[in-house]
Amino acid sequence: MSRRCELTGTGPVAGNNVSHANNKTKRRFLPNLCQVTLASETLGRSFKLRIAAKALRSVDHTGGLDQFLLKARDGDLSANALKIKRDIKKAQAAA
Repeated sequence: MSRRCELTGTGPVAGNNVSHANNKTKRRFLPNLCQVTLASETLGRSFKLRIAAKALRSVDHTGGLDQFLLKARDGDLSANALKIKRDIKKAQAAA
């Protein structure tokens, strides 16, 4: 399982540990991923996603999963999130 947010595409970043003596050793900064269940108002069901804590705050701020996915770029979304986005667009077009 990759360490990548399904909604924002956030992944690991490389950096350095810097000691008091200014020695530098490589390290990785991993995203704070959480397994959450988000509900879609349009589709009337819930989805399990592995997203970063920052993305969860963004979803709440935007107004829910549906609004966030409609505003998100397709390149950032995972295959699972893209399928949910397509289903939401299809349901809104039918309504």
